[in-house]
Amino acid sequence: MNLKFRYYSNTNSNTFDNKSYLFRILFFLIFFSCKMMAQSDIVITNKLTETNTINIASESARPAAILLKSYLDKSFSNAFAIQTNNKKSEESSKILLKIAKEKKSTDDTTFIIKSNSSSISLIAPNEKLLRYAVYTLLETWGFRKFTAKDTYIPKIDLVKFPKNTEQHHKPSFEYRVLLYPDAYDEDFRDWHKLDWYLNDFSVWGHSFDKLLPPATYFKTNPKFFALYEGNRKSESLCMTNDTVVSLVIKKMQEVIAKNPHATFYSVSQNDDAVYCECEECSYLNNKYGGPQGSLYYFLNKIAKHFPNTKITTLAYLHTYKPPVNLKLEPNIYTLFCPIELNRGKSIVNDNSSTSFRKTLQDWAKTTSHLYLWDYTVQFSNYLSPFPNIQTFSDNYKFFKNNNVTGIFAQGYADVPGDFSELRQYLLAKLLWDTTIDIQATTNDFLRGFYGKAAPYIKKYLDLLSENQQKSNSYLDIYSGPVQSRNTFLSPEAMNQYDELIDEAEMIVSEDTLLKPRVAKIRLALEYVFFEQSKFYGKDKHGMFTINEAGQKEVKDGLTKRVQTFSKKCSEYGIYELSEDGLSPEKYYQEWLEIAKDTTTHLGENLKVNFLTLPAAEYSGKGSYGLVDGAKGHRDYNINWIGWYGTNPSIELITKKLEFNQIKINFLDDQRHWIFIPKKITVYGFNDKEWVLITEKDLEDLTENPIIKTESIEINSKKFNNFNRIKIVIDNQLELPIWRNRKGKKPMVMIDEIELYNK
Repeated sequence: MNLKFRYYSNTNSNTFDNKSYLFRILFFLIFFSCKMMAQSDIVITNKLTETNTINIASESARPAAILLKSYLDKSFSNAFAIQTNNKKSEESSKILLKIAKEKKSTDDTTFIIKSNSSSISLIAPNEKLLRYAVYTLLETWGFRKFTAKDTYIPKIDLVKFPKNTEQHHKPSFEYRVLLYPDAYDEDFRDWHKLDWYLNDFSVWGHSFDKLLPPATYFKTNPKFFALYEGNRKSESLCMTNDTVVSLVIKKMQEVIAKNPHATFYSVSQNDDAVYCECEECSYLNNKYGGPQGSLYYFLNKIAKHFPNTKITTLAYLHTYKPPVNLKLEPNIYTLFCPIELNRGKSIVNDNSSTSFRKTLQDWAKTTSHLYLWDYTVQFSNYLSPFPNIQTFSDNYKFFKNNNVTGIFAQGYADVPGDFSELRQYLLAKLLWDTTIDIQATTNDFLRGFYGKAAPYIKKYLDLLSENQQKSNSYLDIYSGPVQSRNTFLSPEAMNQYDELIDEAEMIVSEDTLLKPRVAKIRLALEYVFFEQSKFYGKDKHGMFTINEAGQKEVKDGLTKRVQTFSKKCSEYGIYELSEDGLSPEKYYQEWLEIAKDTTTHLGENLKVNFLTLPAAEYSGKGSYGLVDGAKGHRDYNINWIGWYGTNPSIELITKKLEFNQIKINFLDDQRHWIFIPKKITVYGFNDKEWVLITEKDLEDLTENPIIKTESIEINSKKFNNFNRIKIVIDNQLELPIWRNRKGKKPMVMIDEIELYNK
C-alpha cells in the first residue's frame, strides 16, 4: 500500500527508484513465467542446425515412423531421421515409437501418448493402433484430413508437446463403421480410426437368402421356408425345421472355410417383415415375446455349433425388440436397427423416442454384444437439406451410456450427398470419442474446408436447424422437400438460405479450390426448388405459368436450370439422387416428361369435396389437389392423394358443365402397397338424391415391381345433366398374396381428376 501511495503521490528520486524497482520486478516475473512456460513443453524446431529424429523401439514400429516422417517432412523444411533404439539415440530423440502392451493388460484397443522431460513416446499394442497414435499426435499439431482428397498440412517452424504427461486413448465404441463416400478410402479410414465392414464380414447384413437360397430349395422343399398368413413364403425361413438348421450350419462351414480371417458372419433375416407362423415357431414366439423369440432360438443353435465365431444378426422390423426370458449365446452380436426414429431431435430430448429408449435399454440387458445401425441421412432424397447434424453428439453419448459397443453409421454410401463431407467427418470423430466438443470440431472443419465462406455456411446450417426446431415437426429418413414445404423448407426459409449461400459463393468466387465446395451446397437448394415447383404446378412457386392464350407452359429458363443441375451432379460424382437409384440424367428426363404435360382440362379449379377423408399424411394440397392441373407421375410424395384401407368418395361441383369424359389418374407402386382399385362408380345428384350414372370394373391385379401411373377413362353423355358428380372408388378388399404383410392395408392414390368434352 505504501509503494502504491508513493508511486502516485511523490515526485522525488525515491519515487523514481520505487518505480524502477517495480518495473524490474514486473519484468522479472514476466520473463520467469515465460521461461517456465517454455520449459513446460517439449519443443521440436525447424532449425537446420538441429537433427530431428524419430526413434523406434523395434522394426515393427518402423512403418508408423515412416508414416509420421512423411507428414512432418511436408511441414518442416528440415527432414526427420528415423533411428533404431539405443541408449544414445533415445537420449537425443524427441519422438519414440514403440509397440508394447502395458503390463498385465489384455486391452488391444488403447494406445498411449506420454512424455517425460525430453521426449514424446507413442506406445500401442499393435501396428494399427500405433498408426492411430501417429494421427492423433499430428492432429494435436494442426494437421487435418478433411476428406480422402483434402489433407491440411501446416507449414510450421516448431511444434510443442507438454512435458511429463500421459494420455490413454481408448475408443468410445469397439467397432466403428461409417458408410460414406470417403470411408471407401483406406487412408481416410486409417486416419479417422474406422473399421470397414467389407473387410470384416464374410457375409454381411440380410443373409437368409444367401445361406439357404430360395432359388435352390423353395420349389422342392417349401417347408424349409416361413409359413406366413397361411402360405409358404420364400422371404424367410422356418426357425424350427431341423433340416434348415443343418443346411445353414453346412453353408456356414463353407463360408468360414473360404473366409477364415473374417471377424463376423451374418445370420440374419431378409429385408422383409415375413416370419414363420407354423405351430412350432408360433409356440416359441408366444413363449419368448414375439417373432424375435424363434429367431434367437434358431440363432442359439447356430452359435453353439460355432462357439469361437462371432455371429451377427439384425434386430429389425419384426425382430426389433429383444426376446423375453431367453438367454443368448455369448458369441451372438445383435445389430439393433431403429429405422423409425425422429431424426430432428436428440433422442434424450424427444418425447416420441420414449419407446425407443426403453427398447434400447432392454437390449442392453439382453445381449452382451449390442451394436447399433444408425441411419444418418434422408435416403429418399440424398440432396435435400436434412437438419439432423445437431443431434449427432447427444445421440452418440446416449448410445455409449446405454452399452452400445459398436456402430454402423449409414450415410449415402459412395454418393457424395448434401454435406457428406461434414457429416462423415463429425461422425468419424464421435465414433472414436463421444466427449469431443462438437461445436468446436464443426467450426474447425468449416474453417478448414470452406475458408472465408465458413461463417455464412455456419449461419446456413444453424438456420436450418433453428427452423426445424421451431416447426417441431417429425424428421423422417424417407421424407422430402414437399413434406417440409411448410416447415424448415418453406419458401420464406428458402429465400434466407439462398441469400446466405449467395454470400458464401461471392466471397470465394475467385478461389478455384473453395468455389466448387460451396457450389455443391447450392445443388441442395436447387433440388428443393425443383421438387417443390413440381408440387405447386401452375400455382405460386410452381414450375408452370399461364400464357396469354390461357395455356400452361414451363417458366422461362427453368428447364435449362434442371439440365445444368443434372450435369453438375454428375461432375461432383453424385450418380444417384436417392437409394432407389434415380440418376441425375434420369431426373432431367423425368422433368422433360412432366414439362410436356401442359394439357388443361375443363375440371381445373372446380370445387371438390372429400366425402371420405384421405390419410392425413397423404392429403397433399387437399381436395384442390385433384383438380389443380398438376400431375404426380411416379413419386407418391408429390401431388398424390391417398386413401389407406378405405374407399375414396369424392364430390365435384360441376353445375351442369358440358363434359362427357372423366379421366382419373392412379398410381401403381406395389412395393409401397399402392394399387389400382377394383371398381369406379359415378353418381349424379338430382332431386335430392344420388343417381347411378355408370360404373366400371377394373382388371384383377397382377404382380408388377415397376412403378407406373395409369389413367382410367369413364365416358357418359349424362354427366352434364347434373349439378354435382360423385365418384366412388372401391379399394382392393385385401392385399394380394405377393404383398400380404401384417399391419398393412391396400392404398389407392389419385393425382388428378380430368374432365373433357370429346
